[in-house]
Amino acid sequence: MHQKQTKRKGGLSAETTLWEQAQAGCQQSLNQLMSQHDRLVHAVVRKQVLGDLPYEMALHAGRVGLWKAIRGYDPHRGTAFSSYAWLAIMRSVWMAVKDYHQETAQSQLSMSLTDQGQEPDWQWERRALHTYLRAAVATLPLRLQRILHFRYGWDGHQPATFTQIGAQLGITKQRAHQLHRDALMRLRQPAISYKLRSLLDKQSPTDYLILAAETAVWLQLRARRR
Repeated sequence: MHQKQTKRKGGLSAETTLWEQAQAGCQQSLNQLMSQHDRLVHAVVRKQVLGDLPYEMALHAGRVGLWKAIRGYDPHRGTAFSSYAWLAIMRSVWMAVKDYHQETAQSQLSMSLTDQGQEPDWQWERRALHTYLRAAVATLPLRLQRILHFRYGWDGHQPATFTQIGAQLGITKQRAHQLHRDALMRLRQPAISYKLRSLLDKQSPTDYLILAAETAVWLQLRARRR
């Protein structure tokens, strides 16, 4: 994504000058950089689990993240802009997903609380967590669902080791471990986990920053396996 820089007088490159002009308030330079890196927004959005969030709304959120990245990027540090901007775009998309789904999640949670009746708080929370977790797991591909069922011994079965899971599915122990990690990371994506996050109060900016960093590492590991 980062274009080859052309040297100018005084040691500054055309690209560096463009960043400085955009960050100083030059709308033309900002528009040029936004257009130049718009493909990065599409690339990030296509890799996200959006749930019911419309694609165009996700693109808009991603472009807001791109704009923030352009404003905050320091070309003198030597970090590729695509690496710097990826997390900013992803965070912006996730916040849009969270906001889009949060009202529904809070409404469902309030209705469930109303129906709680005389049930003790701890018992209701345990039941709600179980229900929301099962619903989230049901959104995963069937093989990933089976991995989690085997691993955690759901439905009355004993928890299985990765060696045992591999034997059940006809894959290696290492592959079973990789698929287990894939399943957990998918479950943590905001569009899937928003009900659980609402119940557990795990929707702070810090929670999403941590998840964004972990997801970036996970995507890099998946890319290397291909």
